[in-house]
Amino acid sequence: MNAQRRKRRDEAIEKLNEALAIIEEIKDEEDTAYENMPEGLQESERGEHLQENVDTLESIYDEIETQVSELEEVD
Repeated sequence: MNAQRRKRRDEAIEKLNEALAIIEEIKDEEDTAYENMPEGLQESERGEHLQENVDTLESIYDEIETQVSELEEVD
């Protein structure tokens, strides 16, 4: 890979890492909202929806993190 393409790859990695930080913030906010709910509401449709959001965001985070690792190996 030449220097120009390597630089573009590094820029992509940087942007993906920024996206990871945003996703983690959102996940943490959703998790905090869920944890601050009374137990009865946690078991409600709204609580279940928040927990599903947390699970989905964790999955997305893991997938992007894997892709970043693979991108870093491209040289």
